[in-house]
Amino acid sequence: MRKTHLALLTLGATVLAGFVTATPAAARDYPWCAQGGEYDYPGECAYSTYEQCQASVSGRLLFCGPNPLFAYGQAPRPQPRMQRRTRPVAPY
Repeated sequence: MRKTHLALLTLGATVLAGFVTATPAAARDYPWCAQGGEYDYPGECAYSTYEQCQASVSGRLLFCGPNPLFAYGQAPRPQPRMQRRTRPVAPY
């Protein structure tokens, strides 16, 4: 019984350590986008090569086009930040 608890505790600690040390995927602009019917402009820009994009759109009514942010070197506009309103606090 004691070995079972120790094994479960070790397994839980290992899984938790894996979640803590995992880094999020880096966001980047891929050069090719699947464009067409089900996607708004510029489309699903998740392809490193034209061949990857072609394989993904095969059989769907889509086509591959260049990612405008990647092709023309435009940086995405930062989202405007909302100002926090503060209230004056009366002294005690």
